[in-house]
Formats: sequence, C-alpha cells, structure tokens
Amino acid sequence: MCDFPDRSRPKTLNPGSLLLNVSRYSRPRQWGLLLLLSAVLAFVFLSVHLPGALMLGPMVAAIVFGVSRSNIRVHRLPFGFSQGIVGCMVAQALTPSVLYAFWQRGLLFVSLVVAIIVFNCALGWLLSRSKIFPGTTAVWGLLPGAASSMVIMAEAYGADVRLVAFIQYLRVVMVGFLASGVAHFSLHHALPGKEFLWFPRFSPLELGETIAIVLAGMGIGSLFRIPGGMLLIPLIAGSVMQAAGMISIVLPGWLLAGAYLCIGWMVGLRFQRDVLLSVARLIPRTIVVLLVVIGFCGFLGFLLNRFLGVDPLTAYLATSPGGVDAVAIIAAAANVKIGFVMAMQLSRMMMVVLVGPVFSKWVANRVPATGV
Repeated sequence: MCDFPDRSRPKTLNPGSLLLNVSRYSRPRQWGLLLLLSAVLAFVFLSVHLPGALMLGPMVAAIVFGVSRSNIRVHRLPFGFSQGIVGCMVAQALTPSVLYAFWQRGLLFVSLVVAIIVFNCALGWLLSRSKIFPGTTAVWGLLPGAASSMVIMAEAYGADVRLVAFIQYLRVVMVGFLASGVAHFSLHHALPGKEFLWFPRFSPLELGETIAIVLAGMGIGSLFRIPGGMLLIPLIAGSVMQAAGMISIVLPGWLLAGAYLCIGWMVGLRFQRDVLLSVARLIPRTIVVLLVVIGFCGFLGFLLNRFLGVDPLTAYLATSPGGVDAVAIIAAAANVKIGFVMAMQLSRMMMVVLVGPVFSKWVANRVPATGV
C-alpha cells in the first residue's frame, strides 16, 4: 500500500522560513555580496541626493543580511578606526569661533540635554509601570546614547537585554533615516555643506598625522575604557591641535567612504533574525514610542528655531537623539552649521555617558515590583 501525504491538515507556516538564509555561503562570499549590495543601495541613495547615502546604503544592506541569518560581524577595531575618522571629520568643523560660541551657549546646551534625558527616563518609567514593555526594559532602552552601558546595566536588573539592544539600535536607524529625509526635503539641502572629493590632492605627511590621531584615540579609549572614546578623543585632540596650528587634518573621500561603510555595517548587522523574531510583537509599539522621543526632540529643535533663530535643519539635527556618528555624517553632507550640531550632540553624548546610567538606575529602582 502506498503512503500519500495527509492534505487534510493545513501546514504551519514559519515566517522565518520565508526569509533568505545567506549563512550557507562562505564568509568571504557573504562579505562580497554585502559589499555589492551596499554599493548598489548607496548609488541609488546618492542618485536621489539623500544626505548620508554612503552610510545609509550599507546600513540597509547590512540589515538585509542580518535578518537573512548572516554570520559575519564587523570587528571592533575597524569600527573604532571608523569612529575616529568621523571624530576627525567633526574636528575639522570645530573652529575656534565655533568653540567660543559653544562656550557662550553652554548653559543652553546643558538645559536641552537635561530635558531630553528627563523626558526619556520619565517615559521609560511610565511604559514600565504600565507594563507596555516588560520589566525595566523601557528605562534602559530609551536613554538616547550609551547603548553598551545600558545593555550591561539592563542585564544586571534582569531586563530583556535583546529588547534593550534592539530599541537602542532601532533608534539609531530611525534617527539616521528621518534626519536624512528631513535634510533631503529641506529648503536648505540644495546647497551641500561641503563638496565630497573621492581622490583629492593631499600631503601624505598630513594624512599620516590624521591617522596617528585616530590610532592614538583607539588606544587610549580602549585602554581606559572611555565610553565613546574612540570618537571623542580624536575629535577633541584633532580640534585642539588644528586650532593651535600643529596639524592640518586630511580626510580624502575614499577614507571617509570606508568609515561610513563600516559604521553602516556595524549598526545594520545588529538586526539578527532570531532577535527580531523574539521581539516581533513589540516592534510596532517600539516604533511608536521612538517616534514620540524623536518628536519631542524635534519640538526642542522648533524652540531653538523659534526663539534663537537657529535655522530649522541645523536645529533639528542638533536635537536628534543620536547616534552621534550617524548625525555627524548626515550633517557633513547638508548645508547646516555642523559646529553647532556637533556641539549639541557631543553635549548630549557626554551628559548621557556621565549621568545617564545613574539617572536610569534611580528610575529603574522606582519601577514597582509588579512591573518586573
């Protein structure tokens, strides 16, 4: 007697089975395909004049590979080097006049950053208390920055570490695309902030000095475990040494493009299929909550524009809730006051690193036990 398949019972469909599985390819082939897809998407974004295209294209490509079970990862050393390159890029824009303006408006920056931190922690506490997110996950996930510190502290409090990391990196992706979109459709985007030259003439000595600053930042930041040190140290050292006339920072386009590519891959590959499946039911509410956070920061940008006369695009990018490297890349490609943008972004980053974890811990301790 022949056995025939039982067609009376419907087959159970696994949503994950519908996605491509690229892990069957060798790692060199995965890197090659990722590079190809990144180049195609970057070209598409460049063709529509999307600011930050050289980062956003690779980021989208990496997300595609991440959800397709890719087992490749960006090593921390090239990522740290890329952050240092972005730090030097920002240092080029931090002229003495910009630093003086930052000193004059320091109280304003601190006030805005405190408002952002308080709002995010209060929102996290409310979401945790209302059980919209499990335990204290929202408290750690919504702080705008210091992602690695938040993940470590969240684990100590028994929060869902995967969800905390997902919220943190989804914020970076959403801010990156929304900021780029705003810049694209802004009336200011027609005049680029700086021409992007792939192969400019430069002094090999000056390029060597720039790379030496980046490598020194990597070494010091890693040795002393300074949060964000691989970006901050080259930024501070580069701006001080450039202002003193000791060096001239040189960043050819091909070097910047490589740094943008690496940062885009680092963020995108965080979106692994197993993580997305484990938090699938929370994705819609996470997007809504992050839009609320971005909207609040946009409101602060509106206040900057309304009462201080800061142009809308500069104000929006300045108050965007991270990541610093992504906003820096987008600001460099748009017609904005990048010094003002980065002064505000760095104020946020340093405040979040210094007081954010302590404040989040204080809030998490006040989440009722029934919400855990």
